[in-house]
Order: sequence, then structure tokens, then C-alpha cells
Amino acid sequence: MTELVMLRKGPDTVAEITINRPRKRNALSIPVLRALSDAFEAANHDAALRVIVLRGSGPVFCAGLDLEEAIDSSTGHESAEQLARLLETVYYSPKVTIAAVHGAALAGGAGLMAACDLAVATIDSVFGFPEVRRGLVPGLIMVFVRRLLHERHLREMLLLGEIVSAERAVEIGLVSRCVPTDMFEEQIEMLVHLALQGGPEAVSKTKAWLDEVWHHPLTDDLQRALEIHMDARGSDEAAEGLRAFLEKRQPSWKKE
Repeated sequence: MTELVMLRKGPDTVAEITINRPRKRNALSIPVLRALSDAFEAANHDAALRVIVLRGSGPVFCAGLDLEEAIDSSTGHESAEQLARLLETVYYSPKVTIAAVHGAALAGGAGLMAACDLAVATIDSVFGFPEVRRGLVPGLIMVFVRRLLHERHLREMLLLGEIVSAERAVEIGLVSRCVPTDMFEEQIEMLVHLALQGGPEAVSKTKAWLDEVWHHPLTDDLQRALEIHMDARGSDEAAEGLRAFLEKRQPSWKKE
């Protein structure tokens, strides 16, 4: 059986975690979410590691949650809880975390990217939060994305559900840097090199302080976000939006 998530510890105190579900565009199923959380927890507790690079195998970084699970009432709640666990584990990593994005980072995939400290993308990559077009509320990932974007940009991305280019993602602060494909690996290596220049304890303490300077600790925001997320998932609108997406048609929103 193919590993859904691969953890590789390389030289120079760097680990790579790769989502390995390319035929499903690295959709975040419950097994993938669990495996990712386990991989990050293992890396977080390895004192020898100082940088974690997150990648996706195949044509895209990550297309978001597995919507076949999201539409199933028997798995929807666990899916949301596992996503919250993963995002919190990534955000609170004491290591420098770098999302290496190619192809696309959409919905929960873009949220996962946003939970990382840095994000570098190929210039042909695209980004977006199309949840409202599925009748969903991007409650969990909003906790992370709102810490990156100006409110005007945040409203534009979340309310319109529009897909944007890598250049636009850099312009609004969603992505750190974008580069041509042939310079992608070189750019990641450079960021890793820069990250290793800092003192390990100083980096860890700086990351912890970054969370404290916000008005609400991330953990508190996540708990409220999980409630909002699950309320939206159980709605008739979400059921129609997800069915429409899976059936490759436009949703039929009810008119009041």
C-alpha cells in the first residue's frame, strides 16, 4: 500500500513531509489528515530537526479537503476535527515550516499552506478559497488566513471564492515568494539556509511570542471556528453545493 504521507529526514537538520495522494490531487481525507498530523508531531519532537518543508506529490500541492467525506454526515465531524488538529500542529511547530507549493493550493490546501511560517510557489501556481461556492464556510482556515491578509483582501478572497495567480498571492501576502519552476528548488534551499542561521531556541521562542501578541490565542479561535465550520457543513446549502461539485454542475441555491 502506498504511503499517504511521507516523512523524510535529510541532512542539515531538515525534514521533508510530502502529501502523497496525487491521483486525488492530494485531497485531505481523514487518513491523510491523521498521517500529516503524526508526521508533523514526530518532526516537532525531534530535537535534531530545525526546518520542515511541506510538499505535495503529483501535479498540485493540495486541492483541499476530500469533499466525498465532507458530504457524508458520518465522517464530516471527524474530518473537521482532524483538520483542526493538523492546522494547530503545523502552526505551533517550534521549527521553521516552509510550504513548497506547485500547481495549486485550494481551500483547505491553501489553509494548510497558511499555517506554515513561509510559502514559496512556482509562478504558474494558483490559489483560492472556493468554499462559499460549495455552500460552506471556511471557518477553520480563516483563523490562519486572517493573520496573513489585510481585511479587504481577506473579504475578496473568501467572499468571491475567486482563484488567483501566484503573483497576486504574493502581492496580497498569502504567499511569501513565487519563482519560475526552474528556480523553485534553488529558492527552497535558500530559504532553508536562511532559516538555519537563527538560533533554535530563539526561533522557537519568537514563534511562541508571535501567537501571544494576537488578541486571541489561536487555540481559542480554532475552537470557535470548529463550531462555525460544523454548523455550515450540516446545512442544506452545503449539501447542495457539495453534490453539485461532485456532479460537476452549478449549484441550485434556494431563493427565499
